[in-house]
Amino acid sequence: MRNESDAPPFPAAGARRRDLALRICTPLLVIVSLILIWSAYVKLSGIPPYILPGPAAVANAFVTDWGTLAPALWVTTKITLMSLMLALVGGVGFAIFLVQSRWIELAFYPLAVILQVTPIVAISPLILIYAPSTQVALLICAFLVAFFPILSNMVQGLKSVDHNLINLFELYGASRWQTLFFLKLPAAQPYFMTGLRIGGGLALIAAVVAEFAAGSAGAGSGLAFRLLEAQYRLNIPRLFAALLMLSLLGVAIFAVTSFISWLALHRWHESSLKREN
Repeated sequence: MRNESDAPPFPAAGARRRDLALRICTPLLVIVSLILIWSAYVKLSGIPPYILPGPAAVANAFVTDWGTLAPALWVTTKITLMSLMLALVGGVGFAIFLVQSRWIELAFYPLAVILQVTPIVAISPLILIYAPSTQVALLICAFLVAFFPILSNMVQGLKSVDHNLINLFELYGASRWQTLFFLKLPAAQPYFMTGLRIGGGLALIAAVVAEFAAGSAGAGSGLAFRLLEAQYRLNIPRLFAALLMLSLLGVAIFAVTSFISWLALHRWHESSLKREN
């Protein structure tokens, strides 16, 4: 008689493939359906393209205006990624500094809260005055918005370590730095990854909003200026194409940060482990 243990693991592999296909096909079907509804509405209603262009007009603008939109996309991407990297370094470093002492946290954490709750549009004129260039001002604005989510999640993660494990490290004579590097930082990884995903999206939003506030133009301008330019010229297909670029950039940032989070957590943390039942 054949044992159950001798059965090939094809059903499990097939279930995984079906699950992957559903994850990919379901959102694609929804997106394609929405595009078809959009195209049909534009054709049946007769709306002029300077009010609401159809998908074909937007795709045509995406191709014909690529030489104008691609450099702007690179500028926005560069500012977003640089601000996110600075926010990661600054947020993690400042979080480690804050958790060293209760008095340090009470003294400095409110400053971070003040920076977070102050609208970036309100302080961007001051940043534009004191920054050496417009690009640096945009970088500072995007950094300030992405900084606090990473800081807040990292502080929460460092403070959420099991106290019994901390007592165990103290029992074996571990120094404060050994406890930090071998216990607190690994335990705070899920919180850090959450802050990374949030900060990535906010960095892009802040870069666009900061450019709106700065009103920067010229060869070094980003997609926000191209949006305003298309609006002023009533070139709505180009405006939609720029919006599509921003959306795709945001999706790409979220996908990359989610993949990094999965790589770091999928082998041990409950949030990324697949349930067996």
